[in-house]
Amino acid sequence: PDSDPDSDPDPGSKALVQKHLERFHLSLEKLQEVSARLEEDMIRGLGKHTHHRAPVKMLPSFVRATPDGTEKGDFLALDLGGTNFRVLHVRVLEEEQKMLKMDSQICTIPQEIMLGTGEQLFSHIASCLGDFLECQNLKEQILPLGFTFSFPCEQKEIDKSFLIRWTKGFNCSGVEGKDVVKLLREAIHKRGDYDLGSVAMVNDTVGTMMSCGYKDQSCEIGMIIGTGTNACYMEEMKNVERVEGEEGRMCINTEWGGFGDDGSLKDIQTEFDVVVDKTSINPGVHIFEKMISGMYLGEIVRLLLVRLTQDELLFKGQTSEALLSAGRFETKFISDIEETDSGVENTQNILTELGLKWDQVDVHVVHLVCDTISSRSAHLCAAALATVANRIRVNRGLDHLKTTVGVDGTVYRKHPYFSKKLQATVRLLAPDCDITFLVSEDGSGKGAAMVTAVSQRLTCMLG
Repeated sequence: PDSDPDSDPDPGSKALVQKHLERFHLSLEKLQEVSARLEEDMIRGLGKHTHHRAPVKMLPSFVRATPDGTEKGDFLALDLGGTNFRVLHVRVLEEEQKMLKMDSQICTIPQEIMLGTGEQLFSHIASCLGDFLECQNLKEQILPLGFTFSFPCEQKEIDKSFLIRWTKGFNCSGVEGKDVVKLLREAIHKRGDYDLGSVAMVNDTVGTMMSCGYKDQSCEIGMIIGTGTNACYMEEMKNVERVEGEEGRMCINTEWGGFGDDGSLKDIQTEFDVVVDKTSINPGVHIFEKMISGMYLGEIVRLLLVRLTQDELLFKGQTSEALLSAGRFETKFISDIEETDSGVENTQNILTELGLKWDQVDVHVVHLVCDTISSRSAHLCAAALATVANRIRVNRGLDHLKTTVGVDGTVYRKHPYFSKKLQATVRLLAPDCDITFLVSEDGSGKGAAMVTAVSQRLTCMLG
């Protein structure tokens, strides 16, 4: 629409639209400031005496190395993060340097089990795992298992992880405060028809790093920008004050979505961000995530469109029932609207579907709003990633760091320009780091198997 003279708003209203949007434009200096604040929070999160108050939790994962290519064998992976879970059989071939998904199965978790007892849940999981092993003729083998359990946990060891609280609609009694590995093993022993080898508990972000780490051994950062956002990276053990030992490294799950939960991002939060936070299911929690991730971007755009319409800068001042309904503007619409070739047509279809009467100027302004919100997300994400990369570089006393980030998440994968903007901004904010981006293949499945494979290799070395 840019070349069409009819699609340009008149200079007066254009200035008024820009006034609403300027709060979302963050200068390079401001991004550097945000990056410096995150660095301080990361140090607080790692500290023995400061971590309990830190908004950025910096959780030790007990993963002490990335793949080196000598991993081999058969592994199981269990991925539980929502209303269904997956079981996978993964084979790692050392000669061919390949990680193959031999087979997988998806099992649903009925509502009554999600709200039942912990015993019911783990017995259901054990039974689905048993069926899968039966189908695969693996019941006689004792295979190691990587367990991706995407709920807030306190991990004490690679195979000891205590559930802090249920989220995402689960509320099984008798699990909070308990070791989920122990509960799984007990449910399997009760059946008595198969057994597991070693178990490794895996955070999905760590799995993302590990699934990429097999393909590229310089991968030492994992990042997810999807429904939520998080990152992990390899930290020096001497800085991980909550875990004994000074030697080597450990992967730290930053939980960077919580950045800003102590009010440190107030200066860049707009009134629209404040509304999104206040109306969310967890007000005051995960402030950074709410400015960046897929669960919230569509809602920020919707609130802006409502405001511009009320100020008669859009749709001749006429809103619609859909536009006024929370959650009706999906984050996926942003990607569709910003598509290079079909963007204008997509915008027209989306606005019509939302019951709005539009002209070409409206189409242009809506595109501008979407671009503003997705760009801010990419820039903030870049500031956070730059913090992590710079930290690794300084930790190692390097003038120049060459590293790889394993990435996953719908916002990164599906948005037409997000990854380009993110990468360009990271280059500006971390000029001494040369970062390669690798899109992860199944971090919570193959990645979990790889965590188990690496932890087995290390056990054998020490053995």
